[in-house]
Order: sequence, then structure tokens, then C-alpha cells
Amino acid sequence: EINQNKSPNWNKKTHIMTEMLCIEEENPGFWRSEAQKSLQSVLDRKLNSNIAKNILFFLGDGMGITTYTAARILKGQLQNQTGEETVMTMDTFPSVGLVKTYSVDFQIPDSAATATAYLCGVKTNLNTIGVSAAARNGVCKTQKGNEVTSILKWAKDAGKSVGIVTTTRVQHATPAATYAHSASRKWYSDADMPDAAKNEGCTDIAAQLLKNIDIDVIIGGGRKYMTPKGTKDPEYPRDFFSRGKRKDGRNLIDEWKIMKTGKVAHYVWNKTDFDAVNPETTDYLMALFEPGDLRFEAERDPSMDPSIVETTEKAIRILQKNPKGFFLLVEGGRIDQAHHAGRAYMALHETVAFDYAIAKGLELTKEHETLTIVMADHSHTVTFNGYPFRGQSILGKSPLWATDLMPYTTLMYGNGPGHKITNGKRPDISDVNTKTKDYIQLSAVPTESATHSGEDVAVLARGPMAHLFQGVQEQNYIAHAMAYAACVGADLRHCQGKTKTSVDHTGFTENANVAGRPCGSVALLSSLLSVLLALTILM
Repeated sequence: EINQNKSPNWNKKTHIMTEMLCIEEENPGFWRSEAQKSLQSVLDRKLNSNIAKNILFFLGDGMGITTYTAARILKGQLQNQTGEETVMTMDTFPSVGLVKTYSVDFQIPDSAATATAYLCGVKTNLNTIGVSAAARNGVCKTQKGNEVTSILKWAKDAGKSVGIVTTTRVQHATPAATYAHSASRKWYSDADMPDAAKNEGCTDIAAQLLKNIDIDVIIGGGRKYMTPKGTKDPEYPRDFFSRGKRKDGRNLIDEWKIMKTGKVAHYVWNKTDFDAVNPETTDYLMALFEPGDLRFEAERDPSMDPSIVETTEKAIRILQKNPKGFFLLVEGGRIDQAHHAGRAYMALHETVAFDYAIAKGLELTKEHETLTIVMADHSHTVTFNGYPFRGQSILGKSPLWATDLMPYTTLMYGNGPGHKITNGKRPDISDVNTKTKDYIQLSAVPTESATHSGEDVAVLARGPMAHLFQGVQEQNYIAHAMAYAACVGADLRHCQGKTKTSVDHTGFTENANVAGRPCGSVALLSSLLSVLLALTILM
């Protein structure tokens, strides 16, 4: 099928690499041995039915199966391996299921509807946060009486410490669903709200961050939604677009500090101050490193902004002091935003960084008492295609020609800003370096921003009651399963007859086969207005 002689991307170097790859893999005994190791690992696994003292919830925004697979290959290739056989931290989670992501009104969801589902346990409509599907997109008066609470609140009400860590603004859809109730995900500050909504008594998301739940750790971006209009940003004082946006004159950062009087509470906006925060003596932390979303990992200034690994570690070390445990949401939020821009390089590097944060989370917690979940909220239209050779760069080109006798990249998009047709022909990328961070993959259909896609996504789990996260489930099931495992919320059956001292913390294993390989190391429409608004979502 692969005509090596006619391919412009086939060369001697590629051929030599292919020939040298893993001679042992030509031996059937190698694959049989590997399979037996994996089989025995599964056979030796015993269910962990403990009560989950802690819940560590990692959400890769937009991290569909294609992104997951491609990031695995990139992670290995960044370590000078072929990549395909690389074991991601996520790969070591023994319990795996699929989640259906549709919202009540759309086949393909946004991050607000999905976050409400997996955090609040209730499916809802596109663009809405922390409300049921009885609420209408952008209509304030339909919000009242239809609010739903999240597992973060259930955990806080149970006496646990709670936190959110994100690479986006802390008012963005995913983190907002932990604490806010809003008929529109776009109401970041009062300046983003229509007068009618304010007159009807609705509150912006940033204000709800302080009002609704006493959150112990808040880490991400979003400074400009917290300060009065025109307030100069401490990092970018000359940038007009980075200045405060609030029309009500409130400085929510100062208000937060006042609210924490008598506690050891730190507000920081740069890495130097962040590093100086001692988690052992800190009760509360608010760290906002950018006016809006954080920088992509590939463009992050390590002297100014910590990595997602560092923010995850700081959050866990602060929260785990609570003897009753904690709930922490960690969002790799810019995976999604890179995909929207058609930039696979950025999306995959964000995913690799996210996987390292998961590893740090496992390192800092104990599996017998910590339920760790990894999942995506939805997928994207990125495709993995073209018969690339083993070990070929995941960001490179297929060794095949298309019928127009021009090359194409291994990763492409179904739609997005990469659509480029001139005089009925697509561009010739023979001499284009497709492996750079700024390259935008070609797409089949022109859209300003690549859309989400609607296939199921993976949920992976390890720790207490991880076996609940198997099979094909509705997305709202996730919140209820986590709550059951941790004995928070309304369903406390798992706690009956158990105490922390009576639970056996030994005698089980829940580790997948992680041995290193010899070859290197997934309401119907309420009105036409809802549809029109959905088409202009900034996700």
C-alpha cells in the first residue's frame, strides 16, 4: 500500500530508522511475553474499595483520543524514542471507560455544558454553567431556581479542603463550573454582562468566585476580571487590553484578602512570590499569573510563570494538610485553545505537560486513599492519518503523496483556520517545516476557529473505587461516581459501617503494567438565538 519509491518524504534516513527499529519485535515471542506480563498484571489486580479521602481530578480540555495518542508519541520522541511504545502516566491507570459528551440541546458540546455535567452531575445546555437545562443560554431570569451545585461544594460541605488549578483564566468554563451559576459562560466580569442581566439580579462569574464557596486554593489566570476598569496590570502596565475590566469599581483581589483576615492567605501574580509561599503554613492561596489565560507551555517564561507541574504540586501540598482530605481540579485548559487555533504542536505539548502534572499528583498522594481521575470534556476535529512510518515525527508529513501529487501532514483538522485553497488547489507544503510551534495544520473546511467534535472521550481512574469508572457512561455519571467513592454529597451508602481506621489500606494492587519496553520507552434547541450564540462561542 505504501509506495516508497514515489513518496517525496521517503528517504534513506527514514528507511534506516525503520530497519533498526526494535529487532526483537520481529520475534513473535516478544509480543507474547509482553501480552503475558500485561495479562498477569490484570489478573493480580484487586479492587480497592476504600473510602476516597482525596479526589484528584485531572481534566484535559479538548483531549480526545487522537490528541491522547499523538501526545504519547510526541512525549517519547521528545525523549529521543520512536514514541509509539511510550508509556504515558495516564496509560498506567487500570480502570478505563468511555463518556458520552453531548449536551441537552446539541450533539456536540462546549466546555460549559460538559463541565456542568461531570462536576455537578446534571447535563445542561450549551454555554451555561452550574444550572440545569431549564435555564436558557444568556437569559438571566431562567437561571434563578435552576442552579445546581458541584462536587467541589459537596466536598467542602463535608469538611474537605478544595482547590482549582487551571492553565486558563479561573473564570473560564471548566473551573467556573465548580463554583458559579451562570446563564452565560461569557459573563466573566460585570463588564461582559448585558444591562438586562444585571438588572434582573444575575452576578458575574468573577464575583461568584468569592461569594459562593470558600475555596482554599485558586491558581490560574484572569486578573483583569478582578479589578476596576482601567486598573494597570502589574506585569503589563502599558498594555491597555490587560487592564482591569470591572465597571462596578470592585477590586475582588483586595476583597478576597480582607475576607481571609486572620488566616494565612497569600495573593501572588508571579513565580518569585509563588515560590516563596510555604504550603506548610498557608491556609489560602490565590495565584493569578496572567490578565487572561496563561501562556502556552511552549511560550511560557519560566522566570515569571510556574508550570502546571509546579502549580499542581503547590496546590496538593497546601490542601493535603486537612485530615479530612481534599478535592482538587487540575485543568489542562489550553489543549483545547490550541486545537481551536489549528496548532497541533501547541496542543500536544500542552498535553505532554499535563501528563507530567498527573505524574506529580500520583507522586504526592497515596493510592490507597486518593481517587485520581483523568478525562477529557470533549474532543476536537484533529485526525491522525496517512500511514506514517514507525518513529516518524508526529508533527511531520505522511510518506504518501495525495492524488494531487503533493504531501500532507500526519495531523490535520476537519475544520478550522488552516483551510487554504487557491485556484482550486491546496498549498504545496513540500518545503514547509510543519514541526514548528506556529505551524497551522491544513483543514478541510474554513472556520475561524476549529470546532469541537462529538465522539466519546476516555475516563481513566486509579485508587479507591476506581472500578466505578468503566463501561460507557453518560458524562454526568462521573460526578456521582466520584461523590460515592468519597462519601460526599447526598449518596453516603459507601460510608455505612466504615471508618477511616477500619478501612484496610493494604492487600491490593492497582498498577497497570508499566515495565519499560525494550524498544523505548478519546432540551432541544430553545430558540434560534441559542444557535446563533453557539456559533460565536470563544472556547
